[in-house]
Amino acid sequence: MKSLEEKLVKFIQEQVKNAGFKKVILGLSGGIDSALVAYLAVKALGKENVIAIKMPYKTSSQESIDHANLVLQDLDLQEKTVEITPMVDAYFENQTSASSLRRGNYMARTRMTVLFDQSALENALVIGTSNKTEILLGYGTLFGDMACSFNPIGDIYKKDVWSLSRYMGVPKEIIEKQPSADLWAGQTDEQELGLSYKEADEILERLVDKKQSLEEMVAAGYEEGIVNKVIQKVKSSAYKRKLNPIAKVGEVLGRDFSF
Repeated sequence: MKSLEEKLVKFIQEQVKNAGFKKVILGLSGGIDSALVAYLAVKALGKENVIAIKMPYKTSSQESIDHANLVLQDLDLQEKTVEITPMVDAYFENQTSASSLRRGNYMARTRMTVLFDQSALENALVIGTSNKTEILLGYGTLFGDMACSFNPIGDIYKKDVWSLSRYMGVPKEIIEKQPSADLWAGQTDEQELGLSYKEADEILERLVDKKQSLEEMVAAGYEEGIVNKVIQKVKSSAYKRKLNPIAKVGEVLGRDFSF
């Protein structure tokens, strides 16, 4: 884990320096992903250059708030709390039939709006907290929790998030609890995904890193239905992993506008 920690710490340092900033800002949810990113950022930049924002909604669990506070206390971080309930409820006042999915997505985008506004106030880059498993499965909100200036953990699977968190001293209460985006009462990641992170990581590693086929994975003992579910999630969420397509009508600009 030391090598991985060093690589991610260096990445954070380079990204911040190259962008001409000194500080980063992140949303601290009380979950393991944002906790790990906070520890990495402090290691890379020092606690004086890391700002954590708590953005609870009225249904946020007390456990999430308590776990976010554990990280704040352990790292002695600068922090702010921005309650998003008035913003979210104002919109849904006339959207009474909105599903839990719509409400969850709106909350995620509201939080990111707050983060980017606070980043302007603090002259800090928004650092991402989505892991590779979530990104590949499309388990995230476009322009919500998936939005950031850069992401240090976007190429490590959930299993590695757990391992690196243990190595870096993230509180065990956070490591051992059931992962949840805490978007509504009782919500858990694995319940929404319909499979465990262990299953997802194993299949994704074979599919993405080892380029194995469905047939090879089934031959290795994986249930065909579960493998197909993972493959379908990866395919159906591909649009979330790409910059929005732009119609090209000239020959001057490249896709990334780096000229």
